[in-house]
Amino acid sequence: MSGGSRHLARQAAVQALYQWDLTEQKPEDILKHFIQGHDLDGTDEGYFHTLVYEVPLYHQEVNDRLSPHVDRDLENVDPVERAILRIGTYELEYKQDIPTKVIINEAVELAKTFGSDYSYKFINGVLDKVAADLRPEAQTDSDSTDIETAKS
Repeated sequence: MSGGSRHLARQAAVQALYQWDLTEQKPEDILKHFIQGHDLDGTDEGYFHTLVYEVPLYHQEVNDRLSPHVDRDLENVDPVERAILRIGTYELEYKQDIPTKVIINEAVELAKTFGSDYSYKFINGVLDKVAADLRPEAQTDSDSTDIETAKS
């Protein structure tokens, strides 16, 4: 793991993926403009780049994993919430080295930062269901993961 904060990388990625979703710009164009206009000190920039490139790359697979667990068409979900759900689902599917609890906790924190008052409950509920599909072993896993260590 690199020395920067993955939490900050996820925060930046929510904003960049929100822009990608609304403008349909290429991820490399969004990255270029985002890096110029934002302070990324302390951010795990490698992980930020990974999220901004790979979530769009795998967005159809990610949407397919999400859709059965969302109570409406994914396009009708708030774009900020959609970005957070896509990051969480991407991590659950493609980042097996990150514990399930960390992914869901991070998504909930992102929703509290960027979403509406109760969006964190929606995010938590959807990602719990996605995790049950993608990582059923995590639902019965009772080991205590050091979340702070895994996040940094």
